[in-house]
Amino acid sequence: MKAIILAGGYGTRLAEETSARPKPMVEIGGKPMLWHIMTTYAGHGVNDFLIACGYKGEVIKEYFHNYKVRNTDWLVDLRDGVVQTVGSQVCDWRVGLIDTGLDTMTGGRIKRLEAWLDDSTFLVTYGDGIADIDITALVAFHRMHGRLATVTAVRPPARFGGLTLEGDAVREFSEKPQTGEGWINGGFFVFEREVLRFLGGDDVVLERAPLERLAAEGQLMAYRHTGFWHPMDTLRDKQYLESLWASGKAAWKLKEGKHDADGLLPKDQSIHYGTYRIQRQLAHDLAEADGSAGRRLRASA
Repeated sequence: MKAIILAGGYGTRLAEETSARPKPMVEIGGKPMLWHIMTTYAGHGVNDFLIACGYKGEVIKEYFHNYKVRNTDWLVDLRDGVVQTVGSQVCDWRVGLIDTGLDTMTGGRIKRLEAWLDDSTFLVTYGDGIADIDITALVAFHRMHGRLATVTAVRPPARFGGLTLEGDAVREFSEKPQTGEGWINGGFFVFEREVLRFLGGDDVVLERAPLERLAAEGQLMAYRHTGFWHPMDTLRDKQYLESLWASGKAAWKLKEGKHDADGLLPKDQSIHYGTYRIQRQLAHDLAEADGSAGRRLRASA
């Protein structure tokens, strides 16, 4: 199964860092954001990537072209020029670095990669958001509901403390209450190949007509991720993520032995892991989706 990472935007809100490199190449703990996202997928057996390049895509291509050199120790014998590898931290990833245009929108970038997709199901996310998301459970959720598309719903990082008031009296104070902020698009999509027919040319924005239409047709489901999620939109975001990494509190950092090497569960395998929670969410979401579809049909009759 392939994972597409959208990495072609200008990143204007992080101009302090993106004048010389694309936003997914901004580093957290000495590694590009792109690397952090890819390790999240790889921790669940997804190691086949398509990077949708655009703005300063050559920086991304150069990084992966020299990845082995950057992550390998060498012993060089200057007498005869023989180079011996003495240590390596190279990943077993297969990475496609595809130019999808400088000004192409998110939907158009995915559409441009259609010829590179050889599976019926594929994954998509943004190159500027990180999470401790369980990719295995996400894919299991998608397979169980049987619709065309799944989006990961997350709570947005709250910027301000919350107050509960009774008149002028403060009855409750909560520092940045993230759970009161509603649900937003957190990326980490799972799509069936049929989703590609909802995408058109380079000017198609995935988050507008395609997802709106999928939702209206009852083909878009939400996987609720209640764990860590954070974008890297501003310098403040970068500094926050850096502080988490430096302090050892980066929730997305994979723990040794956390995931099975077998990767994603095959489609015909009975899924035991997380089944109760996933089935409860599915029962609620499918009933709600079917009810909404029924209401639309009655309204149009």
